[in-house]
Amino acid sequence: MSVVRTAGVLILLLGCYVLFILVTPPCAGQESNCSCNFTNSRCDDFSVCRCDPGWDGEQCERCVPMPGCLHGSCQQPWQCSCEPGWGGRFCDKDLFVCLEQQPCQNGATCVMEDSGEYSCLCPEGFHGRNCQLKTGPCHHSRSLCKNGGLCEDADGFAAVLTCRCLAGFTGPRCDTDVDDCLMKPCANGATCLDGVNRFSCLCPTGFTGRFCTVNVNDCASQPCLNAGRCLDRAGGFRCVCRPGFTGATCETSLRTNERGPTTLRVQTQQNSINSSHHDDRPLKVTVSEPSKAGLSNVQLIILLVLAGLTLVAVGLTSVLILQGHCRDCGHFACCLSSSSQREQKSVQRVRRDECFLNAAKTEKKKLNTEAV
Repeated sequence: MSVVRTAGVLILLLGCYVLFILVTPPCAGQESNCSCNFTNSRCDDFSVCRCDPGWDGEQCERCVPMPGCLHGSCQQPWQCSCEPGWGGRFCDKDLFVCLEQQPCQNGATCVMEDSGEYSCLCPEGFHGRNCQLKTGPCHHSRSLCKNGGLCEDADGFAAVLTCRCLAGFTGPRCDTDVDDCLMKPCANGATCLDGVNRFSCLCPTGFTGRFCTVNVNDCASQPCLNAGRCLDRAGGFRCVCRPGFTGATCETSLRTNERGPTTLRVQTQQNSINSSHHDDRPLKVTVSEPSKAGLSNVQLIILLVLAGLTLVAVGLTSVLILQGHCRDCGHFACCLSSSSQREQKSVQRVRRDECFLNAAKTEKKKLNTEAV
């Protein structure tokens, strides 16, 4: 029984130990290795300090001052407590500038302000931040320069002021507009229009561009008709027409009728030389048409009929001649030989020989029959 009780106690102790390990935080078991300031940071699993916003350093012990703070420090994050002799929001103003640098000129008095800035109390006749400018001609006559000109008087020490003019103006007081067309910038006879520090060109017909130097393509609109070819020129175009068309844009057709082109003959009959009727010359215009070329349809039909009759007559004559010749010959092969007489002379001779041989054989048969 004691053994069972001892085993139960051991199992209970082992479970408590495991539960203690699982519940205890990692840093809690490593407090001896982590030296972070737990007020401004925390310790991670690797004993490294993770600083809160506004704190810096290995142990997060240093506060971060305001961005832009030059000569200042902080007790809390984003502060800028100025060091002695410095002022301003970013501790960038020298409080001893009036004593050490003495920026005010021409006998002016330097005064420090609460913001850390200084100001100069200028004596009469001077002005500016450091009283470096004298009250000269430009200060008394602020609007003397015209058209935005800048008045210059050597910081007030010049006896006479001068005006620095803007582009496009000239003169002692910048009151004269510069003629930008004096250099004749426009080309091809264009008209130049002057402006304020600029010019514009009024281009003639056929040119474009700022200086009227670009030739306009007059053929872009395809002005030539009837498939004419367009040739671009300076200020115009020219059409090269196809055969049968004419005109500035090939718009006129040179038509030809079935009777042929009509010829216009102009005959001028001069009167007898008479001083009183020197300019009275009557003009006689005669329009004549050439005779009709070729044959009409009726004439063509008659000609074909006559040609056909002629061919028939020639054929019949040839047939009659051949038949008469065949009677004399007495054999049909002779007729065939005679029909091809005009075509092949060598065959004609052979056929004639056969004709005579056949006739001889016939006579011989008759004699043999009588003898028997």
